[in-house]
Amino acid sequence: MNIPMAVQCSGISKRYPHFQLQNVDLAFEQGAVMGLVGPNGAGKSTILRIVMGLIAADSGSVNVLGYPMPSNQIAAKRNIGFIAEDMRLYESETIAFHMEFIKSIFDSWDGDYAANLLRRFDLNKEQKVKGLSHGQRVKTTLMLALARRPRLLAFDEPTTGLDPAVRKEVLDEMMNSMEDETHSILFSSHNTLDVEQISDYITFIYGGRIIESQNKEDFLDGWRRLRLVSAQNRDLPQLSNISDIHRSGKLCAVTVKNYEDSLPEKFTDAGFVVNDIERLTLEEIFLSNVQLAKNEAKKELVL
Repeated sequence: MNIPMAVQCSGISKRYPHFQLQNVDLAFEQGAVMGLVGPNGAGKSTILRIVMGLIAADSGSVNVLGYPMPSNQIAAKRNIGFIAEDMRLYESETIAFHMEFIKSIFDSWDGDYAANLLRRFDLNKEQKVKGLSHGQRVKTTLMLALARRPRLLAFDEPTTGLDPAVRKEVLDEMMNSMEDETHSILFSSHNTLDVEQISDYITFIYGGRIIESQNKEDFLDGWRRLRLVSAQNRDLPQLSNISDIHRSGKLCAVTVKNYEDSLPEKFTDAGFVVNDIERLTLEEIFLSNVQLAKNEAKKELVL
């Protein structure tokens, strides 16, 4: 059975005076969570804004929930809940005002769900926005988005600046929204722990380019660090999937991608003792990918 796609971006590019998003391909099916990971300025927000139809790509194509963007963005946005770090609520108005405002626009508004979210988030709907803490504001915008029952949730750095307790509340509610398997999430973060916790797919972005994109389990299963010992300072085998090497006397730590069970034997055959094989965290995998991207960029400059 073919599962409909939530988002399909093919070859999208966007040029600014001091930044360029370059030939981005990004796709995931409905019912899945895609996490975009990258440092500030990598291009995460640009991708989200193109997907939302807030800005137009210079080239390439975008399809969201079956709608081509930005030409059919009005129809698409009725099914998208978008939260960005720089979104603003009306300071002098109450949470209740914002709820009525959103309800007047979207006929999909679920009042019972909104009331449940208010209780779970410990929000008082009669409180004015100007009296809310940062965490309460984030929870309010999340409630307003979720209560519309959108088929796609798009979040730009949703947990930035939140304390651990509020951060957990926000992430838990994002996952609760996925109970209906037709709902999907696309979100960006430079916090790899958040992404690792809730994502099905992960895309690494650096310097306006996608440097790696795949299933989360494939990422975590495909990378290892081997702790080696060689009394005679032997040369390492020449393997294309070696990402990083650190040597200190007899000790050597080798980071590899596309790990296979046969790999330790290749180091043993080269005269090394394999002391340990470690899994990498998502953050370590991301940093290794960034280093590989930097090395490739240097090679291109030399050529």
